[in-house]
Amino acid sequence: MDLLPAALGTKWDHPPKDHGSLQVSPHCGPVTEVSAVAQHTCTKHLTFPLLFVTFLVSFGSSMLYGYNLAVVNSPAVYIKAFYNTTWSQRYGHGLAHGPLTLFYSLTVSIFALGGLVGSLLVGLLVERYGRNGTLSRSTLLVLLASGFMGFSRELGSPEMVIIGRSITGLHSGICLSVVPLYLGEIAPKNLRGFLGLVPSIFICLGVFFAQVLGLPELLGKDRFWPLFLSVVVIPASLQLLLLHWFPESPRYLLMERNDICGATEALRRFLGTHNVQDMIKEMKEEQQSLSSMEMVSVWQLLRDRSVRWQTLSVVVVNASMQLSGIDAIWFYTNTIFENSGIPVSQIPYATVGTGAIEVVAGVIGCFTIEKLGRRPLIITGFCTMGICLAGITISVLLQTTLPWMCYVSVACMVGIIAGFCMGPAGIPFLMTAELFTQSYRPAAYIIGGSLNWLCNFTVGFIFPFLQMSAGAFCYLVFCAVCLLVALYVYLVIPETKNKTFMEISHIFATRPSFLSIPTHLIAMMKLNGYGALESSSLEGLGSSLP
Repeated sequence: MDLLPAALGTKWDHPPKDHGSLQVSPHCGPVTEVSAVAQHTCTKHLTFPLLFVTFLVSFGSSMLYGYNLAVVNSPAVYIKAFYNTTWSQRYGHGLAHGPLTLFYSLTVSIFALGGLVGSLLVGLLVERYGRNGTLSRSTLLVLLASGFMGFSRELGSPEMVIIGRSITGLHSGICLSVVPLYLGEIAPKNLRGFLGLVPSIFICLGVFFAQVLGLPELLGKDRFWPLFLSVVVIPASLQLLLLHWFPESPRYLLMERNDICGATEALRRFLGTHNVQDMIKEMKEEQQSLSSMEMVSVWQLLRDRSVRWQTLSVVVVNASMQLSGIDAIWFYTNTIFENSGIPVSQIPYATVGTGAIEVVAGVIGCFTIEKLGRRPLIITGFCTMGICLAGITISVLLQTTLPWMCYVSVACMVGIIAGFCMGPAGIPFLMTAELFTQSYRPAAYIIGGSLNWLCNFTVGFIFPFLQMSAGAFCYLVFCAVCLLVALYVYLVIPETKNKTFMEISHIFATRPSFLSIPTHLIAMMKLNGYGALESSSLEGLGSSLP
């Protein structure tokens, strides 16, 4: 395991400094006095407990989000038939096409409404139960939802499907924020990007598993769709059984519970060493700098001018995840392929192929983020998506005259999914953790998560109607969003690789925004390697600012 960070391009930004020793309660066990070099080295290793808990919460929580996004795609015909049959038995007549589409759109998009409610509860839950405790308790929601959906057909109740979907959304809304929060707080800064993108790989794996299980040879049959919707109970049960063996977030224990003993033991378990003085010292310094501040509410965060650019950046990158159109692709893959001219018999296998591409792209992003940084991956991802969305529009318009254009549609679909999974799928959650210090972080996740789910619901609900009214041109809306967000990240958000949370906050605090600087001065400023304005280039311009 020690070789993995080296393969990821791990390096230190600054030469180590001697911080001296840190006094720790004797009840926490002996603390060995070591050199500063050894203290920095201890945070470099990827240990088995750190890797295992990352995989566990990604498998038991993040993967379920991806699975539930895609699970309604292949059994759509059978679920609609069940709704129509039940309606006919109750009222003596079936549903017309319009109401049936509305009913099914509600089934798809109610998942996002549940997610919105879950994201609003994150701050309360993580403060009361901690990060680990919240993830453990939330798995009970999956067991309840699986029961509703699994027995819906036996009881002849479409309402149970909708209720089950809303509860799975509630679970995903909680976990989609808490998993990156937990991993961001237990990971050393040199591994934070790598571990932070592991959940995005499992989101892609969840989509892929839903596509594979939805094949006609497996669970993609009429009699199996309730089981298909309920299979999420297996990974959730595994997480429920194993997660309590791992400690709580050391940052939560020390900075919110003032439990230095528990934080020290948690760090020792996660890092596999007794030499944790350096990280404890860093957390205590952050705690002291925030000692006069209580946990910030959402309203306080929105009104705080000192973090307005971090807040705006979180709003932009989280909303753009859904407004990029990726959920329309996942929810309605079969419909899009059918409209692109792919033969119906080949659509399930084309869908599985796109799922495999998702996983490969997610793995590439995970193993390159610590070498390339966050900004290049997210900018490249959104640009790729924008270009491919324009390509889908062109191919759909020309497919009647050029039959081979249907293959261009498939290639563009693959490009959209690959571009998303390589960066935009996971980096916004990672950025939400990195752009804020401890007291702001829960409120930031509430804002980012709420916008994420609200946009998810909007896209999932209106896309079928947008597609009917605008035809191929509906993809140009998403194309514009992707390209504008890429431009925003390029101009505004700095690189956060290998920086502590306090260092990142200092970058924003000491650098004026480019939007408040006259245009002729922006043109003269030195830009760093990726385009964001450097602090040094802004020094001495205070008098020039309006």
